[in-house]
Parts: sequence; C-alpha cells; structure tokens
Amino acid sequence: MLRRDFVGSSILGLAGLSLSSFSLLPSEFSKEDLMGKSDPPLYGDGHKLRKEAHEAFLKMKTEAAKSGFKIKVVSSYRNYAHQNRIWERKYKKFTAEGLSPMKAIQKIVEYSTIPGTSRHHWGTDLDIVDGNAPQPKGLLLAENFEGNGPFCKFKEWMDKHANSFGFYLVYTEKENRKGFKYEPWHYSYAPLSIPMLKAYKKLDVKTELQKVKLLGSDFFTETFINQYITENIFDINPQLL
Repeated sequence: MLRRDFVGSSILGLAGLSLSSFSLLPSEFSKEDLMGKSDPPLYGDGHKLRKEAHEAFLKMKTEAAKSGFKIKVVSSYRNYAHQNRIWERKYKKFTAEGLSPMKAIQKIVEYSTIPGTSRHHWGTDLDIVDGNAPQPKGLLLAENFEGNGPFCKFKEWMDKHANSFGFYLVYTEKENRKGFKYEPWHYSYAPLSIPMLKAYKKLDVKTELQKVKLLGSDFFTETFINQYITENIFDINPQLL
C-alpha cells in the first residue's frame, strides 16, 4: 500500500454534514470537558462517543461492512483517570527497564498523552482496526496498515471514504510533522473535535501541566512543556485545526 498523507475534501463539503454540525461553540465546552474530568453523555455499544460522532460512526461502519470490513473499536472515550492509568503503567515499565525519568517521559509521549491533554477525553476520537482481518498480537502498529499488513485494505478504504463521514486521521505521516508518531488507526470526528480543539487552545495548558501531580511530573521542565504543547497537541493533521 502506498503511504500517503490523509487528504480529503473540506469539511463543509462533506456528504451528509451541514453547517449545523458546527453549532457547538467553544464556550460550551468546560475545562473539565476538555481535560476528561467531566461526565459527558456518551453513546455506543463497544465504543463511547458523543451523540453526533456516534451517529456518524454508525453510518461509516455500515458502509464499511458493505465492502467486507468490520470496524472494530480498540479505544474511544477515555477519562482522566483512565489516561492516568496508561501513563503510570508506561512510566513504571520504562523506568523499571532502566530509562531515566525524562527518557521514560519522552518514550511515553511518542504515542501516549499526558493525562488531561488527550483527544480521547472529548468523545470524538477512535482507534480502529478491521475486525474481519487476522488480529496480530500488536494491533496498533503502523506496519499492520501497510504493505501486506492485515489492515492494509481497510486503511485504503478509510483513506477513500472516512472524510465523507466526518472522520479524519489525526497523526499523519506528513514529512516534518513533529509530536506523536504516525498513527494510521486514530481518527477524529472533525465537526466536533475542531471546535473542541479551539476551546482547548484557550486553556492555560502550561499552567495545568505545571501543577499536576503525576508520576514523573516533577521532571516536566518548562522547555518540555512548551515543546509538548506545540508539537504533540497542535502539530496534527491541518484539516483538524
């Protein structure tokens, strides 16, 4: 499979979507909503998404099935506590393997977010694979979506159709993109996640990260925090900005 940037039509031109999709203004999202500390209404069987994202996902899932793909959700909404469990597990693992605290943190943020900064807190994002394909031991590996990987054909289908349902790849393989590594499995429902990201930009993320008490957070230097905000949070698919 050819590796290429995830490019599609503009959001306002998406089939089945309208300007009403953007009715939620940034002011309607609280800090708690954006940092995974609220209890938003979520929908889904085997996944948890906000209502509009859930409905769009079901439509996409139905269309994918017509082409022989069974969209399997590996991860969707995660609250702050859930993200913190992931953080602590990885921090303990990497430091136990001999990495220094800062090296462990840098290793974690290759793929995982600091609690309170995850897009999965929003109920708009999904990690997905094809449930009809052979399931390798490591599901979420880029190699599974390329070449002769089990999810290659599914990725080709998503490249062609996902945008029409409002879903966009977040962490592309665009040259010179920084922050989180390429994730061909992570999609975001743009009509909701775009205004949520705009609201997130209004938060004082730097202060929030400086005051958190996480494993290893004593090693969050100002340089690290500034770089994390610029590269990991905001250096994403430009169609989601």
